[in-house]
Amino acid sequence: MTEKKKRILIAAAVLAVLAAAAFAGIRLYMNRFDPVEYVQAVLDASYKKQTEAYAEITGTSEEEAQQIFEDNLDTTMEQFESSPMPEDLKPKYRDLFARLAEHVSYTVGEAVREEDGSYSVPVKVKPLTLFTDTYETFRQKAQEYAEQVTDSVMDGGAMPTDEEMQVQVYEIYYEVLSEGINEGMMYGEAKDVTLHVKKNDGGDYEIDDGDMKTLDGLLIEDTGEES
Repeated sequence: MTEKKKRILIAAAVLAVLAAAAFAGIRLYMNRFDPVEYVQAVLDASYKKQTEAYAEITGTSEEEAQQIFEDNLDTTMEQFESSPMPEDLKPKYRDLFARLAEHVSYTVGEAVREEDGSYSVPVKVKPLTLFTDTYETFRQKAQEYAEQVTDSVMDGGAMPTDEEMQVQVYEIYYEVLSEGINEGMMYGEAKDVTLHVKKNDGGDYEIDDGDMKTLDGLLIEDTGEES
């Protein structure tokens, strides 16, 4: 074997080793857990129905990832189970809340690795003020409806049933909220929350449930009014 051929073979072997090492490095990087990317993916899947990153990071299907968003909507609508909201209006409100969720604002910060191997991930939230901004409009329109009912009854008209009035009030509120979304969202003062990410018993990372509930409560500003 000539010296030149030996050099070629050695060079080829070296390149093969380097290529294998580079590939191993890529795989290591791809398998490395990034808490910031994970939190971003979870929030995007939960609130904005953006599931591609979540499905890739967790290895779940797109359908499973999309179900997270649907489950959140289910939880939201469960709050109305004991309310007088008419059944035929619930799909409209579900769609409205889905539209509203697209506008929630959160910014994920840099993660801090804790001594126990978990991560603390700060998130800055700017709460939507839709309900606060539209509450007075709703009250005025509801008052106008009450006055219309009063005038009608005084003129000899039939008194609407409680169910009929409830339907009308929920219709009014739906229209007010929907119009508010269409006109553009406004936000309140930014607030900070820390999400703790740690491994569960199965060895998979997850965000603490209590932290997620805290975050969820900050995304939309309450009117502060008693129902």
